Amino acid sequence: MTPNPAGRTPDSPLGWGAFRRFLPYLWPADQPALRRRVVIALVLVLVSKGVQISMGFLYGGAIDRMQPGAGTDAAGAAATLAMALVIAYAGARLGGVVFDNVRNTVFERVGQDATRHLAEHVFSHLHRLSLRFHLSRRTGAVTKVIERGTKSIDTMLYFLLFNIAPTIVELLAVTIIFWTRFGPGLVAATLTMVVAYILFTRKVTDWRNKLREEMNELDTATVARSVDSLLNYETVKYFGAEGREAAYYARVARRYADAAVKSENSLALLNIGQSLITNAMLGGAMAWSVYGWSRGWFSVGDVVLVNTLLAQLFRPLDLLGMVYRTIRQGLIDMEAMFALIDTPPEVVDAPQAPPLAIAEARVKFDSVRFAYDPDRPILKGVSFLIPPGKTLAIVGPSGAGKSTIARLLFRFYDVSGGSIQIDGQDIARVTQASLRAAIGIVPQDTVLFNDTIGYNIGYGREGATQAEIEAAARAARIHDFIMALPDGYQSMVGERGLKLSGGEKQRVAIARTLLKDPPILILDEATSALDSRTEAEIQRTLREVSARRTTVIIAHRLSTIVDADEIIVLDQGRVAERGTHGQLLAMGGLYAEMWARQASEREMEEA
Repeated sequence: MTPNPAGRTPDSPLGWGAFRRFLPYLWPADQPALRRRVVIALVLVLVSKGVQISMGFLYGGAIDRMQPGAGTDAAGAAATLAMALVIAYAGARLGGVVFDNVRNTVFERVGQDATRHLAEHVFSHLHRLSLRFHLSRRTGAVTKVIERGTKSIDTMLYFLLFNIAPTIVELLAVTIIFWTRFGPGLVAATLTMVVAYILFTRKVTDWRNKLREEMNELDTATVARSVDSLLNYETVKYFGAEGREAAYYARVARRYADAAVKSENSLALLNIGQSLITNAMLGGAMAWSVYGWSRGWFSVGDVVLVNTLLAQLFRPLDLLGMVYRTIRQGLIDMEAMFALIDTPPEVVDAPQAPPLAIAEARVKFDSVRFAYDPDRPILKGVSFLIPPGKTLAIVGPSGAGKSTIARLLFRFYDVSGGSIQIDGQDIARVTQASLRAAIGIVPQDTVLFNDTIGYNIGYGREGATQAEIEAAARAARIHDFIMALPDGYQSMVGERGLKLSGGEKQRVAIARTLLKDPPILILDEATSALDSRTEAEIQRTLREVSARRTTVIIAHRLSTIVDADEIIVLDQGRVAERGTHGQLLAMGGLYAEMWARQASEREMEEA
């Protein structure tokens, strides 16, 4: 279910466009059972409100029957009737509670399903967005937007359907009753009070909403900073920056606290003003009805009826400030969430795009140009061909565009010019899912899910059996290590795999890639962060993994790619040199300089 994600319309200044966009989730065309629940819940709202309004008549009637002045027999009959009305009044009170709770029970499934479907839609959309989007946003801030947006939906639904709508129904009913039984004067006074109450509440709440928006921004900043700080726990420790982080957090938290105090002070003003309006109206109405009783216009029961109906009407109105504020805030939160949905994916499949058909896994870059920023081109007409089953190594200075090539091959970005082809098929014209299914990668920095080792290896292929996971682990030479752990394959790796060493994480990444069994393999500086001994062990495993696969090696240490079938040297976004290791050394160019420099560094380390 993917309702139309149109943007906010100009005619929705309060953000009601966001709520209209949510309605298809609340009234799903493909789920008649949920629609029936919505209808039943609305009917129960009307029934409950009708029962509650009848309470005033029952209570007033009982009071009238209890008036003195009748004979013994008449008094007995009146007492019986009064008792019956009191019992009916009690039954009506109970009925109102029962109907309200049945309504909540019936509607709960609707609200939860609607919220769940929308959350799933947002989550799926975030995964369709480009790498550029995710690199430019703080993860904590994005998750906070989703959390607030989904939570606001449930609250808004409750207040709109079960507070505002019943209050409107009750106001109409009270208006009709007052007009027919007490005349237009009481109606005019009641409506004047309600209008004054609403205008005052809206004015003050609009002011309070500005404070709430400031609180939201500070709350988001606080959460994002705390998440970022905790994710970089080790870096904080390295630089002894605990005090610095705590001070930064305290500054933001202090600003949030100041805004919260202002918000609470404004709430006190709102409550006092509302109470002044409602009590003035209630006192005036009661004084007028008592005056009518003294003149013989109304019975005592009528006085009680006026008091009961106004008290019932004021009860939801007392919550109007909170309701209005909650709805306004909910609309703001929903708009922020829908803004994520409105963010267009940078990379999309072409209409009717076919899946990638792998025949030989031949990879070709043809005059590829690319820039993250239009003013800073990264690749300037890069061309190369990797024959099936061969290995191409890419080297060059930092910032030359080596890792960009891997991202472009995965189509995390679209090229600015030229084309990338696999077996003659432009990757921009095939589905992203089929393209990425054909490519595996062992990255420089392996980030693992905060789950078990078995889960992280099995992530390489959905539905893999335990035997297949263990076979991949054996091939990556990590099975024995896993079995030595107390919980074996059920051992937790910690957030981002921090419980494992660099070499262990790399072997998990290799096992995961082996399980995926892709025809094309990318090794993105897969051993650059490891010590020499671990690097040598991982390199042996990687050579076995890359055998008979079309392989791209992005390397910093040239000693790891001397056996590559071809090496290209990138410099300032262009292919400066290409050839085998021996040919490049013989050229005496940039590659030879890099080799000599690294050889000298190795000699110094050994010395």
